[in-house]
Amino acid sequence: MQNGVGSPISNDAVSAASGNFLSWRFGIQGPVLIQPKRFGDHRGFFLETYSARDFAALGVPDVFVQDNHSLSASVGTVRGMHFQLPPFAQAKLVRVLRGRILDIAVDLRRSSPTYGQHVAAELSAENAVQLYVPVGFAHGFCTQEPVTEVAYKVTNLYAPECDRGLAWDDPALGLPWPIAPAAAQLSDKDRRQPLLSDLPPCFD
Repeated sequence: MQNGVGSPISNDAVSAASGNFLSWRFGIQGPVLIQPKRFGDHRGFFLETYSARDFAALGVPDVFVQDNHSLSASVGTVRGMHFQLPPFAQAKLVRVLRGRILDIAVDLRRSSPTYGQHVAAELSAENAVQLYVPVGFAHGFCTQEPVTEVAYKVTNLYAPECDRGLAWDDPALGLPWPIAPAAAQLSDKDRRQPLLSDLPPCFD
């Protein structure tokens, strides 16, 4: 498993375990990497992807109310950086069903000592690692394999009036995207997102 950017974690430094899940913490308070145990034999494998009891034990007690699923056809597809404002702010639990992504979350909590800093981790169908992104973070990812499918749980329903974004290529953020800006596949909306310096306060 690839370590998160800006994080002291290593494969030997598991933060916590509960049931069939292991977790790692970052240097930035809030986000959590979670990896389920995989049980395999000649037929294939089985794994649990979510358990309310075990996630609560790992410090993720959120109630998820909606599941989302995206397919990105091309390598270098960037989706982000997205978030919703209160009262419809969303925490997310992200995993990859097929392919591989670099997943990134940026701290937008004004009172946080790590405001404007980020965590990043490689999530893939192979490693089964999930990233928990709490409320107060912008989230986005870049695909590293063709035909990549991403599924994520959220803690609030989609609210267009609260839908906001952050420029994925803001130089002040220094995000470690594995793609040159000119080669990135973006939506028109994501090409026009504001810089961090132009964002009004979004989260305390």
